[in-house]
Amino acid sequence: MKKILGFALFIGFIQTMSGQANFSRKDSLQGGLRPERTAYDVLHYDLNITINPKEKTISGYNDITFKTVETTSTIQVDLFENMQVDSIIYQNKKLNYSREFNAVFINFPNPIQKEVTEKSIRFYYSGKPTIARHAPWDGGFVFKQDNNGKDWIGVAVQGTGASLWYPVKDTQTDEPDYGATIKVAVPNGLMNVSNGRFLGSEDLKNGYTRWDWEVKNPINTYDITVNVGDYVLLHENYKGLDLDYYVLRENEAKAKVHFEEVKPMMDCFQSKFGEYPFANDGYKLVETSYLGMEHQSAVAYGNKYLKGYLGSDLSGTGVGLSFDFIIIHETGHEWFGNSITSKDIADMWIHEGFTQYAEIVYVECQQGYEKAMTYAKGLQKNVKNDRPIIGNYSVNSEGSGDMYPKGALLLNTLRHVINEDAKWWKLLLDYSNTFKHQIIDTETVIAYFNKESGMNLTPIFNHYLQKTTIPKLELKTVKGKLAARWTNVDDDFNMAVDLTYQNKTFRIQPNSTWTTTKVKVKNIIEVAPKLHQFFIEYKLL
Repeated sequence: MKKILGFALFIGFIQTMSGQANFSRKDSLQGGLRPERTAYDVLHYDLNITINPKEKTISGYNDITFKTVETTSTIQVDLFENMQVDSIIYQNKKLNYSREFNAVFINFPNPIQKEVTEKSIRFYYSGKPTIARHAPWDGGFVFKQDNNGKDWIGVAVQGTGASLWYPVKDTQTDEPDYGATIKVAVPNGLMNVSNGRFLGSEDLKNGYTRWDWEVKNPINTYDITVNVGDYVLLHENYKGLDLDYYVLRENEAKAKVHFEEVKPMMDCFQSKFGEYPFANDGYKLVETSYLGMEHQSAVAYGNKYLKGYLGSDLSGTGVGLSFDFIIIHETGHEWFGNSITSKDIADMWIHEGFTQYAEIVYVECQQGYEKAMTYAKGLQKNVKNDRPIIGNYSVNSEGSGDMYPKGALLLNTLRHVINEDAKWWKLLLDYSNTFKHQIIDTETVIAYFNKESGMNLTPIFNHYLQKTTIPKLELKTVKGKLAARWTNVDDDFNMAVDLTYQNKTFRIQPNSTWTTTKVKVKNIIEVAPKLHQFFIEYKLL
């Protein structure tokens, strides 16, 4: 289990109790923490399965090695209810179990005492996993064929849950301390690519070949993956980091050229966020039939070798067509999401907001500050303000999709509130290193940014994460001087902002009541906030 830091914001409890959303027992079983989950800590998964493309089935087992944190007779392991539990073996004997929705409650004949030596169960299972219709937005398997008629299979389950396809403690609060082994048998002539390092393959003499992989780092359970296809490997070592690209045979030449973008990206991200966090597991891009997913050390790539997002620019500025969105975004998750993980998916902005901000950072590394701010401002049009970014805790509930653009724009705003780039880049680098390979929550993020900036940024975080309005700056003149206030905000909101007037820039720090500044203004129409730096609205009165 990664070290878990902090605790959920009280707002999540309020949202749930106030009836803003209705959640079921099934949601609580999937998203909540109860003694059957918290009593044990997973140390390692050893997954050994066979995938039958013709029947679209999985069969095999997962060896789950764990230690007890509290004395317990029952643990919860998760497996979607459409999948069959064949048997669960402990010390060469079958265990009794019961099922409730996707939860499997496993009963031991005698209590396992707290902090005893490592224990292991072998969980046999089989069945037809859920098929995704629109991966990666809905969870499930993708069974397709390449242009040569070869099977091409992938899986994406973020949000839906890894228990969709294998038995697992399906919560972001617990990652296997010592990583996982993923052994996947597929029909001869196909290859499986999973996380970490390739250990070797074995012809099983039954028409199938098993491909063995091992990831040594703790890993989000939704990151564990399979990629089955007629792949070829492109390999190189860049500044000590192994870069492996598994691409369809037909795309080998194209990939050699297109994936050159990985090198400047790695240079940028490692300079801003610290060393690639899974160097001993290597870095891979694996071509998939679906758009992409941040599978740790085996990033799924399906952007069809195009710039932008499938050839379009999410920012609408033209800047987004200067890089491959999927390479940059999904690799950014190696730092934000895979290394630093949110305890509850209600706090997934910790993954998505920081990673979309990494796109802005990459643009600045490559093209400079002004282009980066152009890209950032363009992202504003994608904010819907439909729901709060933070979801409901303990019920497997994500917040609004605004966690992507609005989360990134929150960080860009904070950079300019801090208003000292050396401090900002150090803060961001230290954040990445301090919480490397750890599980955190929103409150931990806020506390860290407050401490390292020496500022009280809590009201700013709270507004952008919890509200569906954008801070509005109202400006007017009072006896020839500029007066300002924030509206759509709580009383404690007093964010600093930069304005321009007659080609000069100055800073004010309004609050929620009218405050007259010392700035002399003749024509209020000439006053304008720097809207590429701060995600705000404004009104001249």
